[in-house]
Amino acid sequence: MRRLLLRSTLAAVGATLALLAVPLLGLAWWVAALSDPTRQDLIGSLSGLGSAAVLSAGVIGLCLLGLGAGFLVAQRQARILGDPLTELATRAERLGAGESRFLPLDSGIGELDRISDVLSRSANQVTRNLAAERDFAADASHQLRTPLTALLMRLDEIASTDDLAVVQEEAQVAIGQVERLSKVVDDLMGRTRVSDPTRPSVSLDAVLASLQREWQPAFAASKRSMRIHGERGLRVRATPMALAQIVSTLIENALAHGRGTVDIAARRAGPSVVIELGDEGEGVGPTIAPHIFERSVSSSGSGLGLTLARDLAEDNGGRLELVSTQPAVFAVFLSEADD
Repeated sequence: MRRLLLRSTLAAVGATLALLAVPLLGLAWWVAALSDPTRQDLIGSLSGLGSAAVLSAGVIGLCLLGLGAGFLVAQRQARILGDPLTELATRAERLGAGESRFLPLDSGIGELDRISDVLSRSANQVTRNLAAERDFAADASHQLRTPLTALLMRLDEIASTDDLAVVQEEAQVAIGQVERLSKVVDDLMGRTRVSDPTRPSVSLDAVLASLQREWQPAFAASKRSMRIHGERGLRVRATPMALAQIVSTLIENALAHGRGTVDIAARRAGPSVVIELGDEGEGVGPTIAPHIFERSVSSSGSGLGLTLARDLAEDNGGRLELVSTQPAVFAVFLSEADD
């Protein structure tokens, strides 16, 4: 910018001096080229007040013309410098007013373009941070809602029975759900997107059995059933909370949008363990299937649960896929634990 200001000043002064110097130098060269008698005659004809006034007027006219040219050059250079500054200030005001996008400025002025790039990167970072915070809040809401709903159903069971044995059994399950809820909160507080190579070995049978007890009241209220079968004794590399959340999300999805028996099967597939979950409903429509794991896209208008389940599976070194649409069958692929 300093170079631009220097060039602008020099251009304005140069234009003024050029309009003054060129005619005067041309006149001096012309007079010098005349013969002596002719030069003397010219000098004699220019003597007197009238000729002096004419010469003075000519010099003043040249000065005014030079100043006018300098003003026009300076005005043009001021626009070259001022317009990008005004545009940059306008965009910065829009950014301050809450606009999330900041288009970089391409003014050709290095300093201004660098300021624009910094503002653009800062705006993009702020936008990403806000989006991450919204996603985190939505994920936290969903992760907490499922165990809270299951806990509420257990408390309803306790409140509606006088059988002490049933109360004790339901209370034990409720205690387990409270512990799971506590783990969910701890996981949310220390949430990280970095894959952990030291994921623990967890018993798939234990997790599925716990989920079956947890969801039994909901299936009974809907007059539906859940069937768990397949290979036994399988262990996978995953955190117990994450695995329970993934499968619980699929169960909740099948209970809300499917029909009939929810079928859960576990099997080995090479170095992986596959958990397949399906039901007897109509399945996923062809227009929704390609976008089933996108946020805010599903048959009910909210794809948060499946999105979160997919992210949790990836965080645990696995993946979640929709392997069949008619009927809907989801598959969770996780690494098998050696021990």
